[in-house]
Amino acid sequence: MARVICFDIETTGFEYLRGDRCIEIGAVEMVDGRITDNTFHEYINPEGKIIPPETYMVHKISNAFLEDKPKMSVIAPKFLEFIGDAPLVAHNGIDFDFPFINHELEMLNLPQIPRSRQLDSIIIARNRVFGPKSYSLDALAKWYGISLTARADAHGALIDAEILAKVYKELENTAPAPDISEIIAKQHDAFLKTPKTGGDFPHRTFPAHPDELENHNAFMEKLNK
Repeated sequence: MARVICFDIETTGFEYLRGDRCIEIGAVEMVDGRITDNTFHEYINPEGKIIPPETYMVHKISNAFLEDKPKMSVIAPKFLEFIGDAPLVAHNGIDFDFPFINHELEMLNLPQIPRSRQLDSIIIARNRVFGPKSYSLDALAKWYGISLTARADAHGALIDAEILAKVYKELENTAPAPDISEIIAKQHDAFLKTPKTGGDFPHRTFPAHPDELENHNAFMEKLNK
């Protein structure tokens, strides 16, 4: 049984090394390429870290809302139990989600998610999907015809994890994009096999029509001027 977890997080900001904290985790289970009903979703108390207005406008999660929510020390062990030893998928995860969640785990002296279990759907998409102008989660969802109605008002970790799972399922069913260098090489080989100017060019064996000669002479006259 192949089990994969697609997950997303919402945070107080982008700089975990400067004190930003994770405030929401959402995760969706996939088994043998099928999205199951088994999900994980928790809001997390940021322990005094203020959510700036610009960040609030993205996910609409306020400090007041999080006041009575459990701290990461309570949520992290539950999250680790849910994911087990399965590979994890996150969109732009290598640059953001995995470092952020691993920093939270490190602060609690808990096992971190090893690189061997980290899958980044944006990297997979760039190698398999040839066409979208953007590889954002929104753009890929639209590319595959996946509804974004659920996140019309604001981002949410579980909502985004569910969309990610649908995108990842499509990516798994999409053949890798062709190697452009391979295509160029094949085109070059084909070009070499076609007739071209040179000693082996198949010369015409009939005389030019008077109209052709007249047009040619007029064109050459223009060039000479």
